[in-house]
Amino acid sequence: MIKSIDYSLYLVTDSKLMLTERLEEAVEQAILGGVTVVQLREKKANSKTFLEQALRVKKVTGHYQTPLIINDRVDIALAIDADGVHVGQDDLPVATVRRLIGADKLIGVSVSNLKETQKALKDDADYLGVGAMYATDTKTDAAQVSFSELSKIRKATDLPIVVIGGINKTSLQNFRGFGVDGFAIVSAIIAQSDIKKATFELKGLVETC
Repeated sequence: MIKSIDYSLYLVTDSKLMLTERLEEAVEQAILGGVTVVQLREKKANSKTFLEQALRVKKVTGHYQTPLIINDRVDIALAIDADGVHVGQDDLPVATVRRLIGADKLIGVSVSNLKETQKALKDDADYLGVGAMYATDTKTDAAQVSFSELSKIRKATDLPIVVIGGINKTSLQNFRGFGVDGFAIVSAIIAQSDIKKATFELKGLVETC
């Protein structure tokens, strides 16, 4: 089982933001810089393209023994034997995902309030993605979560909490003392000209939070 993992620096991909030519190159540079988990999230990709991307990325994450999570697409996760699936409030229910992927895989759930958190706990999620903490161009429809609500969520569960939404070198320092387990980052890694360097700098800041 791959249940005990380091969520501290959690890359969420978005190939339309990349400056690199291939997604797998960006992922490799991020891992070399210190990323501990990779979530493949490609909302605009069709099934064939997503599968091809996932297979290429899986070769990289497998080589570096970095957990690979697939966003939404349980079929893709099963096809490539990914380490888990991350679902939102409008995706397949956790119980259904669990039946499909089995007990040994990770399931992450996006939550934005205490009520959604309590449901995720009841449904036996493995970790929570809490956000959006700040407004972000990568997911414009996401509800913004207050730090007060984050505190309530933290007090309600011992599950790992990964915050997401507008996380960068400046904003992540605002989370000191909130007991979060990780930072999910998109553009502050994937959109940088030197991904490895940008990730390394973020890693240093994460370690102080």
